[in-house]
Amino acid sequence: MATLKPKKTKIEDTVVSTYQKIEDTVVGTYQKIEDAVVGSYQKIEDKFVEKFLDVDEEIIEIPEDGDETKNNK
Repeated sequence: MATLKPKKTKIEDTVVSTYQKIEDTVVGTYQKIEDAVVGSYQKIEDKFVEKFLDVDEEIIEIPEDGDETKNNK
């Protein structure tokens, strides 16, 4: 027995197309806002690091389980 499904209509195409345009606009706007916020945060972080922190040439390896004390024993 064949699987039956409704035929596509012009109304369905219009609704889906309109929904896709709205979704693209919302997602695009969100992405722009997120990029701006992350970019601003990165600038602040870079300035903070530049002003208050020095580069330490000693590298401390942290095991994957995150327990830093194992390296110090």
